[in-house]
Amino acid sequence: MAQAMVNFRMDEDLKREMEKTCKSMGLTLTSAFTMFAAKVTQEQRIPFEIVADPFYSRKNMERLEQAIADVDAGRSTLKEHDLLEVD
Repeated sequence: MAQAMVNFRMDEDLKREMEKTCKSMGLTLTSAFTMFAAKVTQEQRIPFEIVADPFYSRKNMERLEQAIADVDAGRSTLKEHDLLEVD
């Protein structure tokens, strides 16, 4: 079987952590990505769930932009609050 070179960019820290994780499983990055590609091809889908973070929804971004505009215009102030922990 002929081999093909695949190049792409990723965050340096993510790559380093991925290499460590793969090594702990006895894999290389190449073998892990090859396994991923084989699974995608076999199942004709991404083999894990991908969900959009609702924080980045258009409605929330518009709300945040309006809040920033209100603070910038002096119509509102920022208030400190306690962080909520969610399980």
